[in-house]
Parts: sequence; structure tokens; C-alpha cells
Amino acid sequence: MSNLMRIAIQAKGRLSEDSLAFLKDSGIRIDELKRKFLAKAANFPMEVLYLRDDDIPGVVADGSADIGIVGLNEVLESEADVEVVRKMDFGDCRISLAIPKEQEYTGPAFFNGKKIATSYPKVLRKWLDENDIDAEIRVILGSVEISPAAGIADAIFDIVSSGGTLISNGLKEVHTVVDSQAVLIANKKMSPAKRKLLESMLFRFDAVIDSRGKKYILMNIPTDKVSEAVKILPAMRSPTVMPLAAEGWCSLHSVVEEVGMWDKIEKLKALGAEGILVLHLDKVIA
Repeated sequence: MSNLMRIAIQAKGRLSEDSLAFLKDSGIRIDELKRKFLAKAANFPMEVLYLRDDDIPGVVADGSADIGIVGLNEVLESEADVEVVRKMDFGDCRISLAIPKEQEYTGPAFFNGKKIATSYPKVLRKWLDENDIDAEIRVILGSVEISPAAGIADAIFDIVSSGGTLISNGLKEVHTVVDSQAVLIANKKMSPAKRKLLESMLFRFDAVIDSRGKKYILMNIPTDKVSEAVKILPAMRSPTVMPLAAEGWCSLHSVVEEVGMWDKIEKLKALGAEGILVLHLDKVIA
């Protein structure tokens, strides 16, 4: 058995690009110019297996790959016996029910007696059974959104990101069943050596994930305003405060969420903060 950790990722598409970018951010280099079915990393004991997204859960479950990055929607539909190790903080989407825009939606009971087209029959069947709804599932492997216009189905159950495809096909989203994103999955019978490699990878992955949506902020602020500033700037432990050569002034450093950052900056300016710098945060090592 190979000592290399084998990771399965989507062969093409947005999730493939995001997965490779994430590996790169984690310091794992894959030569994309020499992409093959199976490729080795240049600086980590890993090889990348490129597959269709719906093949990844099964391949990880049977041990042909040790780990994989794939949409949670595919994991749920496959019902593969894998361990979901991490949410990857990219690839957000949802699996939703949609109907023709001119129809009035009255709640889940609306689907009783209806024909629903989908590429996710197992996930849909589970939801229908949980809600005691009697509907016919029609499995469509491509272009699910055209089914109502073509008279194939009354509604669809499909992946939704922006919703633009639904609108262009005269449909409206009426009920979200699953919120999905990319997840890291693992084979449950992974060897101790591979498990140790996974822990090393997770250390890197968590540093990348924890840095998402955060900024490093530093400023000069009057010493007598530091306590008020600290209340505005919660940090991972506490902000760093250092005295400046100028009497009565300190330098304050902190990590902040990008959401709401500008409101905090305005409050800090009102306290007398000067020379405020906002920097990109590459990694956060807890």
C-alpha cells in the first residue's frame, strides 16, 4: 500500500478550482499544467485523484482514496459510509424545490400528487417521507430545470447557487431542503500512518479556514482610550498593546472579522485613533 495520502477531488468545474486553490493556500503544490488522472504533490506526501464529483464518496468509502473534497450534497445522495471531517468554507449551495413562477406555493403539502424531477432522488425521498408527502420522483441526470416546461414534471429538486438558472427557466425557489458546501471526507478504516498525515493536513487546513473573512488591524491610539478601544476590538485572546515613543500614545494590534469592520473603524476614529492600517491575513495558527 502506498505511503502517500491519496485525496480525491472533482476533475473539473468551480469546485475543482477551489479545491486546488485551497491546497495551494495550505502550502501543498500540485502542478496543474501536468494534470493527469493521478498526480503527485511536489512538497507533501500526497497524490491527487481527479474524479467526477458523484464518484468521490464511494471511492473514499471503499479505500481507493483516503480522503476527498466534495459537496455535502453528493455525500448525502451517495449514502456512502464515510467520515465528514471538516466543512471547507467554500462551494456554498443548496438543494431546493422549485416550481413554475406563476403557481402559488402553499407549503410542503403542495407537492402531494406532483411529479418532481431531480438528480438527487435519495435526498428527495427522505424529505418526502419525513413530511408524509406522496409525490412521484422522476430521475433526470441533466438539465433538470427544463422539466416543467417540457411537461416532464410539475416541479424540480435541484442544486441552487445564485438562482439565475431557475429564473431563466421560468421557475421560482420555494423550499430549501439541504444547505450544502464542500466538505473533507475520510475513509473510516484509514491506517494510523495515514491518520497522522491527515492530522498534519488538518493543522494546515484549519489555519487557512480560520483566516477567511478576517483582517489584521493596527493603529496608534491615545493611552487613556485603550480600554474603550479593546471593547470595540474583540480578538482571539486579547488585542496587542505596545507603548509608542510619543508620550501618551500606544500601538494597538488585533484580528477582526471583515463583516462590520468599517463600523468598528469609525468608532475607533471617534476615540482618536490614527494611522489605522488594515492588512490581509494569510493564515491563523491557533
